[in-house]
Amino acid sequence: MKRRLSPSTQPDPSKGSPSTGELLYLAVGRLRRTHGIEGAMLMEILTDFPDRLRSGKLVFVGEEHQLMRMVSVRRTDRDLIVRLEGLHTPEEANMLRGSTVYIKAQGLPVLPEGQYYHHQLLGLKVVDEAGQEIGKLDHIIETGANDVYVVQTLENKELLLPATDEVILKIDLEQQVMTVHLLEYY
Repeated sequence: MKRRLSPSTQPDPSKGSPSTGELLYLAVGRLRRTHGIEGAMLMEILTDFPDRLRSGKLVFVGEEHQLMRMVSVRRTDRDLIVRLEGLHTPEEANMLRGSTVYIKAQGLPVLPEGQYYHHQLLGLKVVDEAGQEIGKLDHIIETGANDVYVVQTLENKELLLPATDEVILKIDLEQQVMTVHLLEYY
């Protein structure tokens, strides 16, 4: 159950999104602080595919999904140093500080069997081994060891499930169902 890109929905049809609220954008980074004197910024990486972010790539910045082109991209130990078209000074770049950087969801790389993008899992109906509905997958917490799936139960409580093979038995994207084994703790 490998983690992948974080989703963003934008149900406003005037912004180009489907009226059904379907996923259109995926978060790939978060702009942190300026770097240098030419408008470059440090960008925290939120994707497992940072190599796909390179000069010339069109991205969408902020909750308004402002279309911008990456002029240059350099890798550091943990982050990227990016320059976006139209930003020439640290003052201009600083206006985007804290903004999330998105890409369009279409055209994502196909993942190996048994690995899923977060947006594919969110909203799945969660059932136990007997087929009893437990609730819906509400969000995912990323940890160092494995992700933790947060299920909103039918009783309106949160149930935390480690994303391990012992707990997550089956994911059926076609049927929109995740089958789990609930562990008993003594």
